[in-house]
Amino acid sequence: MIKRVLPYEGLLHEVVEHNGVLYIGGIVPEDTSLDMAGQAHDVLGQLSRLLDTLGSDRSHVLQVTIFLTKLSEKAAFNTAWKAFFAETSLPARAAIGVADLGPGVKLEMTAIAARRA
Repeated sequence: MIKRVLPYEGLLHEVVEHNGVLYIGGIVPEDTSLDMAGQAHDVLGQLSRLLDTLGSDRSHVLQVTIFLTKLSEKAAFNTAWKAFFAETSLPARAAIGVADLGPGVKLEMTAIAARRA
């Protein structure tokens, strides 16, 4: 059974669930005036709060896709990433360079996570 977890907003649902797996749509920083490190902490914090609301947590994240407007700033993102995920629960990950995500937006992130048992 497929469940649309969060309300429909425009073109998509923020989260779709299937068999206890959460498919989380793009998360962008709330404060686009921040540098890459700040935007990374912002987006990862949003992910953490969303997972908590959905009955999951960062140790249950299975896969993440990160879209970066400047791959040269990947090291700054990685610093926030390493502080967020324990080494024993790192998810699979891809980082993709993109031309534009909107005014001031340096990154967008999608995730797949399992619910806590």
